[in-house]
Amino acid sequence: MASNSSSIAEIIDTTQQPDTDSESGSEVPEEGSAATPSTSQNKRKKKKKSKAAKALAALRGQSEIPKQLVDEVLDKVKAEGSISHDQLDHETVRQALEQMKIMDVAKGKAGFGGLNKKDMGQHKFWATQPVPQLGEGPPLDDGYIEPSVPRDQVRQEPYPLPKDFEWSTLDIDDPNQNKEVYDLLSLHYVEDDDASFRFQYSAEFLQWALKPPGYFKEWHVGVRVSSNKKLVAFISGVPITLRVRNKVFTAAEVNYLCIHKKLRSKRLAPVLIKEVTRQVHLQGVFQAIYTGGVVIPTPVSTCRYFHRPLNVPKLLEVGFTFVPRNSTAARMIRMNKVADAPALNVRPIEERDIVAVADLFARYMRRFEMVPVMSIEDVRHQFLSGQGTGKIGDGGQGRRVGQVTWTYVVEDPQTHRITDFFSIYYLPSTIINNTKYGTLEAGYLYYYATETAFEANADENGLLTSRLRTLIGDALIVANQAKLDVFNALTLMDNVPILADLKFGVGDGFLNFYLYNWRTAKLSGLTQEGETPPGRGIGVVML
Repeated sequence: MASNSSSIAEIIDTTQQPDTDSESGSEVPEEGSAATPSTSQNKRKKKKKSKAAKALAALRGQSEIPKQLVDEVLDKVKAEGSISHDQLDHETVRQALEQMKIMDVAKGKAGFGGLNKKDMGQHKFWATQPVPQLGEGPPLDDGYIEPSVPRDQVRQEPYPLPKDFEWSTLDIDDPNQNKEVYDLLSLHYVEDDDASFRFQYSAEFLQWALKPPGYFKEWHVGVRVSSNKKLVAFISGVPITLRVRNKVFTAAEVNYLCIHKKLRSKRLAPVLIKEVTRQVHLQGVFQAIYTGGVVIPTPVSTCRYFHRPLNVPKLLEVGFTFVPRNSTAARMIRMNKVADAPALNVRPIEERDIVAVADLFARYMRRFEMVPVMSIEDVRHQFLSGQGTGKIGDGGQGRRVGQVTWTYVVEDPQTHRITDFFSIYYLPSTIINNTKYGTLEAGYLYYYATETAFEANADENGLLTSRLRTLIGDALIVANQAKLDVFNALTLMDNVPILADLKFGVGDGFLNFYLYNWRTAKLSGLTQEGETPPGRGIGVVML
């Protein structure tokens, strides 16, 4: 019989294509949640899964949601106008209410079949971490959970890995190592629930996302098989200055936790999280921000994805969207057509615009409760460095070579003042098991700002919403000119009031925001919290 070490090496060497039946990667999983159980464990897992499936089926039973409640919610949402009427019907509202019930279960507010939070599990790993625990009430004041410590009190040695694995610091500037990260993420990172699409990070995207000003190479943490040096796991952190309500602090933006699908029984996720945390602590940073589709202790906010179709025929063909009842494909194409040219006097950002954009961005972001605080160097990196090389068109229609961001400014022709800007980032997805199309070309709404926000009563009289509708409408035109298939946005910043008017459709995905070693009351995302309207609690766009 071959040794355990050689069998691991054999698995990694021969597995070029992922097992699409395996569970997809997750940005921030609970300990062991992404594990692929051994054969002996599978039987026990199947029994548990069967019980959970039955409970979910019961929870989703339509008789559980009274018609009167559905009617009341339907009337309220229509009155608010946050979703267009043609996207609303009783079934949509019923499904949303069911989703809310399922989220309550996940958060410990309710349980399957009468089970309470304790019965459903204790989140063992996260119970040991300085994060708000499920069921805790809002804090009396914002602040850290555990105090910072001097560097010499931080653990100096790496955390132990399972036998046959070793730590590796990834150099994203090295083309070979960059490709290793690309290959790992492309085959094993986050998929949709149906395993139809998986994020596809280009070398240029990784350079842009993982090398902001002041980044630390040591925060790009990998795990390799000792025998053949194959990269089989990765997690990253980059520095970010955050303002949460009225307090500003340095944090790590933790992302891209990915483990090879064949190795998820090794319980590497908690070790990766602890090791990147140790590396962050060694640099004197003790807070972090991260996101995930899963619910762990404890989201500070939850946002929902919305999608604006651009290339409707392709989206229908690959199963990204479908023709609604009482409609046709031709009508969908006609309804989602965008204008040929922007309405505003927009142009690509240039070096001479950086200071003005930085000033406008800083003032505009005061509208929101959790935001990045950017220096001039940060603004240059986020909005200019990812625009690629050469001229527009050199990298394909509407694109430069290696372009991952589009940032456009509006310049007043009289004063030459920058009055608005918007930015888009490009993150395609692999279309799994589709012989005709290999890639879904997706753009994401990034940051934006407008001077209109500072005019008297701009919120109350609809002036800001009108301006943003035009500004982000121009972003859709730029995305369409670059031949993107779909344009995605979350219910954060000032997005909520304009999504329906710009014909964004409600997505299935939710994104939970988390803070490590920091307590604050819940922030408005998908839903309103306190007096803050939906979306305006979150001003951080995670890549």
